[in-house]
Amino acid sequence: MATSLLALIDDIATILDDVAVLSKVAAKKTAGVLGDDLALNAQQVSGVKAERELPVVWAVAKGSFVNKLILVPAALAISAFIPWAVTPLLMVGGAYLCFEGFEKLAHKFLHSPAEQAAEHEALITALANPAVDLLAVEKDKIKGAIRTDFILSAEIVAITLGTVQASPFMTQLTVLSTIAVVITAGVYGLVAGIVKLDDGGLYLSQRGGVGARADAQRSFGRGVLLAAPWLMKGLSVVGTAAMFLVGGGILTHGFSALHHAIEAATVQAGAVGGIGPVLAGVTPLVLDALVGVLAGALVLLAVTLVQRLKRKR
Repeated sequence: MATSLLALIDDIATILDDVAVLSKVAAKKTAGVLGDDLALNAQQVSGVKAERELPVVWAVAKGSFVNKLILVPAALAISAFIPWAVTPLLMVGGAYLCFEGFEKLAHKFLHSPAEQAAEHEALITALANPAVDLLAVEKDKIKGAIRTDFILSAEIVAITLGTVQASPFMTQLTVLSTIAVVITAGVYGLVAGIVKLDDGGLYLSQRGGVGARADAQRSFGRGVLLAAPWLMKGLSVVGTAAMFLVGGGILTHGFSALHHAIEAATVQAGAVGGIGPVLAGVTPLVLDALVGVLAGALVLLAVTLVQRLKRKR
């Protein structure tokens, strides 16, 4: 019995050591997606009343945890029984992200400034009117953020699974669970900080006291207040771009010919004298984004045609 117990302790120690190493590797590989996840979700939860920002972020975070509870067992099951399905499922998710991004662009460029101003005014009126039930607005924000989180989480889980696929099942389970918890807590903690920046700036700008320190705090608070709207606008742009980069990247990796063509273009760009290393870094991103835009346009066109056919019927 003692020998069995020692063997069990040794097995657990080995698993924990593997988990620590593999979790670091997986975290590095998924760092790029985390940046996209952060930008997308901070942008998704903007536009609600200040006192409701943190509850909305918390609701999305809970939805994200539920996503991980679905995705981690599903990823393990798919990897064990139907590993060929991982790529097609990821590509469906990538196409959806591209569709979401292109729909945002289409809405911006296909609607006149007057229409956009009217929509913005209607939103402000709804948010400012105490008689209006904001539950529907919040639910839409939360659903959109959770839906986006699901796609990005699926990619993160798939990347992590690829890192530990050759490891024992318990190692896979522990690494996936660790990454899921750490990523969700970290991303939504940062999102909460971003959406409350303006409140922090207002607090600092209204601090009392005299002297250089108090003046510096008030000046810093006013600077934060000025920068916060621009940060949110920037996150909106980055979030849309991230949809094309992540979605396009998934699609290009799913088609081997397209992936090899991008690799060849990257090598050629890297051979350019002087700025070769810069071009080699930028080229795959630009090409992934272009594929994402094209895919988003095609999916939006298909969805629009289907909707018109349904209306005619």
